[in-house]
Amino acid sequence: MVTRRPARWVVGITGASGAVYGVTLCRELIRQGFEVHLVVSDAGWRVLKEELGWNAARREEALHAGLAVPDAAGKWVYHPFGDIGAGIASGSFRCEGMVVIPCSMGTLSAIAHGSSDNLLTRAADVTLKEGRPLLLVPRETPLSAVHLENMLKLARIGVRIIPAMPAFYYGPQTLDDAVRFIAGKVLDSMGVEHQLYRRWGESNE
Repeated sequence: MVTRRPARWVVGITGASGAVYGVTLCRELIRQGFEVHLVVSDAGWRVLKEELGWNAARREEALHAGLAVPDAAGKWVYHPFGDIGAGIASGSFRCEGMVVIPCSMGTLSAIAHGSSDNLLTRAADVTLKEGRPLLLVPRETPLSAVHLENMLKLARIGVRIIPAMPAFYYGPQTLDDAVRFIAGKVLDSMGVEHQLYRRWGESNE
């Protein structure tokens, strides 16, 4: 009898501002029963500390506390940034795809130019070569011509570029509402059902 594995997604968190976007996405995937394979850059850990108060000196403990979801159906696996031999560095690792949220301009540039000298960019490179979905959530403003050209290069080969641009048509009341909107838009592109935000028309019919 063949045992079917749970659906897996690789998630990368980089040093761009907006670490809460990545945490919110991971928590929703875990809640729904997905297996999340997480890799955080060194700069990403700095942002988790500065923006969310996570203890970057005790990373495993910080993840256990920050990704705790009551009655979670899924699980998460943490891969150190420098572990280039981790499973997600190989094309033989089976998964649905990868999301980098938030994605710094440095990471986006490395992915665009095939520079994979760490586990996060290597996993993204593997995702591309295996023809799996790759979604990037850039968080930067203003954008230079270099940033835009790198995004265009990736978009032309099928990478989904989902900028962290909160909407206001649904009447967000809190910062958490705006965060959930971005995480929800990413889940939409992943083909994952959710109830993180109210869609246009749901209360306007």
